[in-house]
Amino acid sequence: MKNPVLVTGGCGFVGRHLIKYLLNRGESVWVVDNLFTGWHPDKWLLEFEKTMEPEYSVYKKGGQELVFIEKDALDFFLDQLKSRSQIKLPEFSDVFHLASIVGGRLLIDGDPVLVATDFAIDSLFFVWATRNKDKISRIMYASSSAAYPVNLQSKEKHIALPEEVISFGGNLGQPDMTYGWSKLSGEYLSTLAAKHYGLHVACVRPFSGYGEDQDLTYPVPAIAARIAKRENPITVWGTGEQGRDFVYIDDCVEAMFVVLDKISDGSGVNIGTGELRSFNEIIKILAKIEGYNPTIKQLLDKPVGVQSRYADPKKIYSLGWKPKVSLEEGMSRVLEMAKKRI
Repeated sequence: MKNPVLVTGGCGFVGRHLIKYLLNRGESVWVVDNLFTGWHPDKWLLEFEKTMEPEYSVYKKGGQELVFIEKDALDFFLDQLKSRSQIKLPEFSDVFHLASIVGGRLLIDGDPVLVATDFAIDSLFFVWATRNKDKISRIMYASSSAAYPVNLQSKEKHIALPEEVISFGGNLGQPDMTYGWSKLSGEYLSTLAAKHYGLHVACVRPFSGYGEDQDLTYPVPAIAARIAKRENPITVWGTGEQGRDFVYIDDCVEAMFVVLDKISDGSGVNIGTGELRSFNEIIKILAKIEGYNPTIKQLLDKPVGVQSRYADPKKIYSLGWKPKVSLEEGMSRVLEMAKKRI
């Protein structure tokens, strides 16, 4: 029987979609999540039968199994390293490390020291991984486009960000807040895990992933919720001219597997389309789908982050991935779900 897959942070937005993808492939999965932002599996594994063990829950359907450990990643890996856990882990085929303190701009800018917990999470993860390298086939580290230098993302100076901008042998620049610093550090640990310990490690740098079940602290679902109510005016944080590279969540998940299959040295690969679209454009696209033309009200006292963040997608395109879901189709799906929630 094939070894199961471990997903840390598997109950979050990206993690849920990743796990559904894995289950559709017939994989068995172990999940570690403290539900800081994630959804309990009871809410999204509706077709699975649940049994309770002393340290975890087990969800089964047919021959598939998902083991859910409700625990903070810091405590989980520290307990494993200190041999004080009652949970005996199996050998894993793949490990997807998504666990982190992350949220919308309000959290990243508003509580940067809390977000700095991510340094500790990633450090303990890689200590655990290198001490158990014979029990792990491959590792996917979820980095972020926030790792890129902010001076290349301003209104006056911005570029489609290529992977080589981040070079650990050169000038790294300043990433975006403590979240960006932590992801940059995690990428460095990834390269060390690959080079010094012989692990197969790949990193992905997702740009602005979005989808129907994303938390309302993120801009796309928040805007869609206001459009679904046909509000007029529609509020936008900042001027709305700040732009991002939007990637539908299913495309983002598929890209992870392409990168994991092709990259093993711990290096990072963008997940992005190369298209810079402003939040005002997103409002107009959603409003057009809904069939009305609201005015836009700027909220200039809100945090907005960098002005222009978008990927150079040449590397991931060369690996055989391209997005399947257009921006208009993805936004239509988000809006449809927002209307069901009214």
